[in-house]
Order: sequence, then C-alpha cells, then structure tokens
Amino acid sequence: MTKIHTVLQGKGGVGKSAIASVLAQYIKTKGGEPTCICTDPVNATFAGYKALNVHRVEIMEGDEINPRKFDAMVELAAGSTADVIIDNGASSFVPLAHYLISNEVPSMLKDMGHELVIHTVITGGQALMDTVSGFAQLATQFPAEALFVVWLNPYFGPIEHEGRGFEQMKAYRDNRGRVTALIQMPFFKPELHGHDFSQMLQARLTFDEAIAAEGVQLMAKQRLTAVRRKLFEQLDGAAVL
Repeated sequence: MTKIHTVLQGKGGVGKSAIASVLAQYIKTKGGEPTCICTDPVNATFAGYKALNVHRVEIMEGDEINPRKFDAMVELAAGSTADVIIDNGASSFVPLAHYLISNEVPSMLKDMGHELVIHTVITGGQALMDTVSGFAQLATQFPAEALFVVWLNPYFGPIEHEGRGFEQMKAYRDNRGRVTALIQMPFFKPELHGHDFSQMLQARLTFDEAIAAEGVQLMAKQRLTAVRRKLFEQLDGAAVL
C-alpha cells in the first residue's frame, strides 16, 4: 500500500520542513524513491533540497490561496507508485485541511489503495499550546481513514504544561486512539548538536550530504550521525513507515 505522508501544523517555524526532509531520507535508506511535494506558498524550504527532487506545487492566485490548485497536488500524489511526502506551510494549513476534509480525500485515497498519514509537530516554549491545539483540531476533524504521527520537538523548550507532558495532556488523551507513533526529536545543545543540525537545515542538505561535505570536522560528522541514528531508530518502530 502506497503511503502519502502529509506534514501539517498551523504554527510556523516549528520544524515541518525538517520533518519532511527526515521522512524522505529515511524512506530512501529503505530502498524507496519517495515522491516529494512542497506546497508552502511563503517559505518553500522543502523545495530547496536538491537531493530530494522536490516538486513545487503553486497554490497562489495573485495574493490569495486558490484551494482548487491543491488538485495538482492530489493528482501527483494519487498517481505515484512510490510513497509520497508533502510539506505544507503554516499559511496554507487551514485551506489545505479544509480541502482534504471537504473533498473526502482520505477515503478517496484509501479506495485507490493509498494510505494518508498526517505528521504533526508539538513544540515546547511559547508555541506549545498553539501546536497542541493544532493537533487536536486535526485529530477531531479528519476522518478515521487518516492516521497520525506526532513529532515532539523540544528545541524551544520542554514539552510540558503545568507539570504534565504531552501524553498526560487532555488533547492527547482524548485522541490517542488516532496516534500510531510518537517521535521524540532529540534535545539539541545549541552549541553542539543544535549548531550542526541547524547549519545542515539552513544549507538544505541531507544527512549524507552534510556528513560527506568537505571541511566538516570529525566531531560535527559524529554528532550528525548520532542525530540521524536516533531519529531513524524511532521511525523503524513506526508502523506506518
């Protein structure tokens, strides 16, 4: 069954494109050649990864998002014989979610032999409750055909509220039956792993490219290798990958 992985979260700057790139790289290590799609109308970060051959789908008409332009995204995804990775920007979060639900895309894809997997991210710090709310909104509005993977990103601070971690929060407890996997993104010390990982993301490089790049010091390569291993080991345990 072909899986269509869509990264959705209404808060910007929380790591959606990084997650899309990690998913694509992981699938490639398993021998797949995923179809990668970027629909972000503002910051097309995912489209900047040359090694991933990302298709850019334009959804703007003038200064406005035209929901009918998502048709091209669905045609490309539904026609793929390989797994699909779709990265979507915060500015088009509401239009895309509404488009997928109102057009009954999850059930259509299932009838075609595809499986829709929604990846969403929860981050700490000031954006915590916004991202938790975004998850709850998705989980309650999407039909049962859609599966969910939640990525926990502690880069901006601990993922906890009033002493409760994400798994103790009402939003998760009410919707945990929808969640097929929780992926814990590593906590990066800014001066070590965080610096190396951020540089890699800013350069739009894959792990392989960054580790093989000339001039990268031995310990930077070691730290990137460790981050990749920690992420990929968790993805090994995710039933939807």
